[in-house]
Amino acid sequence: MEPVSGAGPDFPFDHSKLLELAATRMPFGKYKGRKLVDLPEHYVVWFAGQGFPPGKLGDMLRTVYEIKVNGLEYLFDNI
Repeated sequence: MEPVSGAGPDFPFDHSKLLELAATRMPFGKYKGRKLVDLPEHYVVWFAGQGFPPGKLGDMLRTVYEIKVNGLEYLFDNI
């Protein structure tokens, strides 16, 4: 059986980034203080349409968007 694409020694996974994403809170707006992974999907989709903020926060929100639209929220169940 072939390894899953994106996993294994050729594609190392940095768990610290997932942990950081799980712990980061929204720094402004209506949902200030809420963990990024707990933001409502409609809010993250709105950002996707309007444009994500620049820098690390934008990168993290973009990742949360991908997680939510692909139904991968379970990744954070045990974190």
